[in-house]
Amino acid sequence: MGYRTANVTSYKNKMNNIDQKIVIEYVREHIGSFHQQRIDCLSKLKLHDVLKRKNPYLFRVKSLNVASEIVKGITDAHISSNEETIFDDWLEGLVIFVNEKAYGGRKSGVSGIDLEFDKDFIRYIVSIKSGPNWGNKSQIDKMKRDFATAKKTLLTSNSKMNVVAVNGCCYGKDKNPVKDQYFKYCGQEFWEFISGDPELYCKIIEPLGHNAIEKNEDFCRLYACRLNCFIPEFVKDFCKPDGAINWEKLVKYNSGKISATLN
Repeated sequence: MGYRTANVTSYKNKMNNIDQKIVIEYVREHIGSFHQQRIDCLSKLKLHDVLKRKNPYLFRVKSLNVASEIVKGITDAHISSNEETIFDDWLEGLVIFVNEKAYGGRKSGVSGIDLEFDKDFIRYIVSIKSGPNWGNKSQIDKMKRDFATAKKTLLTSNSKMNVVAVNGCCYGKDKNPVKDQYFKYCGQEFWEFISGDPELYCKIIEPLGHNAIEKNEDFCRLYACRLNCFIPEFVKDFCKPDGAINWEKLVKYNSGKISATLN
């Protein structure tokens, strides 16, 4: 474990002077793509597609008997999950950009690895995640297998290469960065690791808000329109003549062997 302990601190002692203006400009120029993707996804969203993915039993056990509550609940849940996916992809792009400027890093061509770069005669292979609590045991085990396969692939071409695996998390903390077969750097420690700048994790916050108010106003207008369309559609297809939720019809549509008709 000796070389592992040395590697934990080596990047802190060799700071690379990355121009923070370049990073800020990148964030401001590219954050619009995140906002546009979330708007595009919402504009394409269909009520019945979301209904097929959500748990109708949960609606029932929570005693959601108002159509607008159900529609808003499933729409909000879908939006939240979708936004996390879009933003995780966006953050991965930012990490690779920063690392490229700092250490000449690149998007990895090895399956299961997001980033590769060389520093202090070490080849780092990085799996990028948003936060520290990203996966269950089977998902973490898969990441370990990906690391092992990537190391084997890289060592085939250069048996003397020192390859170190890192699970990098864009936010959060982890008190024990030294794991079995890899390191886990979170939040400030991760941004410093890929950039050499111990304050970068704070510096990127301000530019992330670039045009956020205007873009969120556009999103909120579209969100209101989608709800206004979804609610009467739900009432028409899944409510009884007296207005009560037709739970049997909803469950059949969601979970029946053969797709239930809406007639």
